[in-house]
Amino acid sequence: MSSTLFIADLHLNSARHAAIRALAQFLPPHANCDRLYILGDLFDAWIGDDDDSPFATEVATILRQFSAAGPELLIMQGNRDFLLGNAFCQMAGAQLLPDPTVINLYGEPTLLMHGDSLCTGDKEYQAFRRSARDPRWQAQLLALELPQRRALAARMRSESLEATSNKAEDIMDVTPSEVEKVMRDFGVRQLIHGHTHRPAQHTVSTGQRWVLGDWDRRGWAITASPNNIELNYFNILQ
Repeated sequence: MSSTLFIADLHLNSARHAAIRALAQFLPPHANCDRLYILGDLFDAWIGDDDDSPFATEVATILRQFSAAGPELLIMQGNRDFLLGNAFCQMAGAQLLPDPTVINLYGEPTLLMHGDSLCTGDKEYQAFRRSARDPRWQAQLLALELPQRRALAARMRSESLEATSNKAEDIMDVTPSEVEKVMRDFGVRQLIHGHTHRPAQHTVSTGQRWVLGDWDRRGWAITASPNNIELNYFNILQ
């Protein structure tokens, strides 16, 4: 039967061996699906498509083996891997997917997003997001040598963890009015996103909002078919 999969927020890095192994084990049984969407934060940090680390090559190889089996693979940038580009996608046998994107999901127009732009209550993060998505800012960052970018990514990740620990939980979740506005603007009654790490199905005034979970102790995926859509998880062995 025809099926489409969605995952997000794997936060892969060279030290997260269990998550890398989980991805490698998750993909082959789903090689008969039509397509797989990765809705942002495949990586915990991404310093550029010129990353020559064995870890980057390993992940690209895992993804390419999956896409070579037949499914279409589409990857969206997240707030952790906003520098991920077409060169990496080419290595992985994938296409780079704009955020946001509307697809026809078995007859239902469906909005796909990473989800960070929906968290409008976090003013500090939204200011950073505007800078991080500026092509000029990105060009300056990519002009740095790889060791400099690695050090900068580590520092930014540490600062982000500290800032997050001091923020109220509701600030880091989506703003309901923004969700409804975006769905109305795009003319959809179904939204799928990640980012918040709060997997659930929500009924809102504008339709259905599906939220993917992050891959920590559990791996989360949404499976859609012509007659059904469901959110499932599996345990990740540490």
